[in-house]
Formats: sequence, C-alpha cells, structure tokens
Amino acid sequence: MSFFKKIFSSSKKITEKAEVEKPKINLALDDSFVHFFIENNGKFLYCSHQEEVNQNLINILQENAWEKALCFDEDLQKLLFIAGVDSTKKQTSLTPFFTTCEHLIAKDGSILFSSNQLKDIKLSELPLHFIVFAKTSQIVNNNDDALTSIKNLYKNKLPSNISPIKNYDPNKKSEDFMDYGNNNSKNLYLLLLEDL
Repeated sequence: MSFFKKIFSSSKKITEKAEVEKPKINLALDDSFVHFFIENNGKFLYCSHQEEVNQNLINILQENAWEKALCFDEDLQKLLFIAGVDSTKKQTSLTPFFTTCEHLIAKDGSILFSSNQLKDIKLSELPLHFIVFAKTSQIVNNNDDALTSIKNLYKNKLPSNISPIKNYDPNKKSEDFMDYGNNNSKNLYLLLLEDL
C-alpha cells in the first residue's frame, strides 16, 4: 500500500467516526406531534377535560390583553362567552383568530386547516395571532393521512382552501424550498383536549 493511500484511508475512518448521525426519534403520534410543534416554536397547552380548556383560554386571553377574538365557529363563540371575551367576524391585526383545525400532523408538527375553518380567507391574510382548539383524535401521521381522512369525512363536499401552518415564529423564515413565497407563520397557541 502506498504512503498516500495509508494517509487518506486512515483519515477517512476518522471522519466516519466523527460524523455521528442524530438518532431517529421514534415516538407515539401525539408525542411526535408535540415534539415537532414545540420545536417549531408553537405554544402548547394540554387539557385533560373541558374545564381546563376554558381556564387555559381565559389565561391566554388575559396574558395577551385580548378583549375580543375573530371567530367563525358557533361552538367556539360559546367558549369565548364563557371566557368573558367578545367574538367578532371582523378581523384586525390586533385581534387573535380562535378556530378549530382539520388535523394535527405528527411528522412535522404542522396544523392543517381548510375552508371549514378559514372560509375563503388565505392564511396569510388572517391575523398574526392564532388560538387553535383541537382534540388528540385529530392527530395523524402525515399529510397523506390527513388528506385521506378529509376525503373520507367529507366525501361529496370536499372543503377548499386546505392550508398548513408549519412555523409558529412569525420572525423566522421557512427554509423549505416548497414554502418559498408562502409565509404562513403565525404566533400560535394550541389547546389540545385529550379525547382518546
């Protein structure tokens, strides 16, 4: 073996040892979702019963001094009433958007919405602040599972405006090439109710 081969082959072994791969994280769907959601700067509040949802909602609204919230869902408007906050259908930049979602995606911690929540408004046109109410039964593994579920659930009346939020830090730009020019970053609180 030549002198150069010995040098280069031994340095290759050293660099192979130095390049330690990150261990794969194998978590349950809910653990995986929470891990990636928090990693993407989401604010997560786990609730084991409805009273906790109500109290956490009150705390979020008081902490941010929000006196009203944009809300299209009649059931959620009742929660706002319990919290002592007015609901409105007129959006402003200072008013948070209180909504449900279609699914929570475990693979990347994103939240999927549709026209059922957003109506015909683009995510980028909605307020910067979101409060999302979801249940653990809405967690799916990936986008394919979410879209299949939507297709099965709504059969002949598929919703439009299907859009995800993947980044929960409005000051951070997405590094994903597929998101170029589509900044859906929101300051987002998630109220997750255990229903399984």
